[in-house]
Amino acid sequence: MPLILIVDDNASNLKLAATVLLSAGFEVTQAADAEQALTEIQRAKPKLILMDISMPGMDGLTLTTQLKKDPPTRDIIIVAFTAFAMKGDEAKAYAAGCDGYISKPIDTRKFAEQVKGFLK
Repeated sequence: MPLILIVDDNASNLKLAATVLLSAGFEVTQAADAEQALTEIQRAKPKLILMDISMPGMDGLTLTTQLKKDPPTRDIIIVAFTAFAMKGDEAKAYAAGCDGYISKPIDTRKFAEQVKGFLK
């Protein structure tokens, strides 16, 4: 199974998403902020990133834009992973370069399948 990087500053969101994906057979790595995410991307070369939008420091959309402009990271699938399901947020995520959008709280029965769908 491909490696998934979960970037979220909320420890319980990180743990829940990781637990669900690990039990579905995915390899998972985690980061609590954009700086940690950049280190993990260099180290682990994930196939897909679940990107929290609202984080302290650099937010997820800024990091997504940066990754999509950089040739070595341009092809990583980035899925916005956010609790801020406000009107227009999905459009902002796609405008920043996200390849998909999953809102929190996750449905643990469907989450692994949603993620698999982005890998096809």
